Amino acid sequence: MLDHFTFNVPAAQYDAIVAWYLAALAPLGYTKQLDYPGHACGLGASPSSAAIWIGVSRDGAAAAHGFHLAFKAEDHETVERFYKAAIEAGGKDNGAPGPRDVYGPNYYGAFVLDPLGNNVEVVDKIAH
Repeated sequence: MLDHFTFNVPAAQYDAIVAWYLAALAPLGYTKQLDYPGHACGLGASPSSAAIWIGVSRDGAAAAHGFHLAFKAEDHETVERFYKAAIEAGGKDNGAPGPRDVYGPNYYGAFVLDPLGNNVEVVDKIAH
């Protein structure tokens, strides 16, 4: 079970990255739950679920790139709303909403690269 996930970003990009994640994850009910201005913030659906943390790189260097982060959706419409919101917020298409038979017969997902190039996915694995 995942307790939390943290990734660090360069200080100069912190506010923009937080804004992107808040916009992209709004369809999933994520908001800023805990905030340590200029240092880190926790995103989640409630204060006890601030499972995604964005922090400022301690050494001022660019954060490591290339993580993949997947969120569960309740339905296909939520996957589609995530994709639209993430693209409108400045993300780049990495796989439009649709079935992914290679991952199973009920796998419906969308993939967007965040402004740092990390792959963010929202998936609905329930047959509709």
